[in-house]
Amino acid sequence: MTARSIVIDNIGSLITNDPSLGAGPLGIIEHACVVIVDDVVEHIGSAGAIADRRIDADGACVLPGFVDSHTHLVFAGDRAEEFTARMAGEPYDGGGIRVTTDATRSTPTDELDRLVQHRLDEAHRAGTTTIEIKSGYGLNVADEARSVAIARAHTPESTFLGAHLLPSEYAGRTDDYIHLVCNEMLARVTPDARWIDAFCETGAFDADQCRAVLDAGRSAGLGLRLHGNQLGHGPGVQLAVECGCASVDHCTYLSDADIAALAGSDTVATFLPATDFSTRQPYPDARRVIDAGATVAIASNCNPGSSYTTSISFCIALAVRDMRMTIDEAIQAVTVGGAAALRRTDVGRLSPGSAGHAVILDAPTHHHLAYRPGVPLIRQTIGPLGR
Repeated sequence: MTARSIVIDNIGSLITNDPSLGAGPLGIIEHACVVIVDDVVEHIGSAGAIADRRIDADGACVLPGFVDSHTHLVFAGDRAEEFTARMAGEPYDGGGIRVTTDATRSTPTDELDRLVQHRLDEAHRAGTTTIEIKSGYGLNVADEARSVAIARAHTPESTFLGAHLLPSEYAGRTDDYIHLVCNEMLARVTPDARWIDAFCETGAFDADQCRAVLDAGRSAGLGLRLHGNQLGHGPGVQLAVECGCASVDHCTYLSDADIAALAGSDTVATFLPATDFSTRQPYPDARRVIDAGATVAIASNCNPGSSYTTSISFCIALAVRDMRMTIDEAIQAVTVGGAAALRRTDVGRLSPGSAGHAVILDAPTHHHLAYRPGVPLIRQTIGPLGR
């Protein structure tokens, strides 16, 4: 088959995330073009290259497609009433997960798949081109298996989160449920999962239980991820570093020891600022983490209870406004940072050999993503979502 080429031409400001190609850590090139052949970047250069198809950026900013490394897209129903109550002063404790579990279990597979595709289409329009999808609203063998299978049908970054919350039928028998997760449930989902995850938090699972889940996942050949330090100080970050997790996510409450552990490891600290917005939790101090030398990512955590958004642009604005990140740092966190959280080097950048996934803004520079919050600045997303 003949290769098909695309050139994004007449780019005012191109963010490559490759400092060898352009200025600063973002590798910015002015008046540039990107040539993509069969979904792979072939050439970066001055404007004016020729290809089979030309997309005129008309002087706008172009950057790598967003990498959303933490979502929970396989679910049915919503929890708008819970959100409304929270805005009226009710605290968030994670217990609403059971409401979504009931709705998800009762929804036919083809309808669940349709709902996931609808959310993916929305995310793609908002600039996301690589995405991770977790299970975690089945919480029994059959429903976790089908949730992971649905996720894997849409992305290679499929995550088994059987240890999300204790299902009501196991009340008072947490260790029995963890045994199920580590054995029968894990065996059923392994063919479709790349990652395993657990919720290490008061009200969910403790460090020993999460360690058992991670160890079982590692033995089954899965990569490791962990929810940690969302609702208060706890052992999640230290456990994630100890176990060699690719990422520990939320990181809302961090001690100096937690930050030092992250800085001395290759575990990515993934912040989920839309969650802190929705739950009225304090925002993490990303400045401390970045200044310590740790790698950070920002993700949407799209889910029906604590962060019902697919907008990475919204997350960027929150990170800059409330987490003391610079705009450049936030852009890196949703591109190369997200890629690092997924142990990927082919996405999150625009350089020869990388995936040809790009976002064309309705703006001259990337600064507008934080400068103009709430404005739909994604003019066009280049490249398929899910690869």
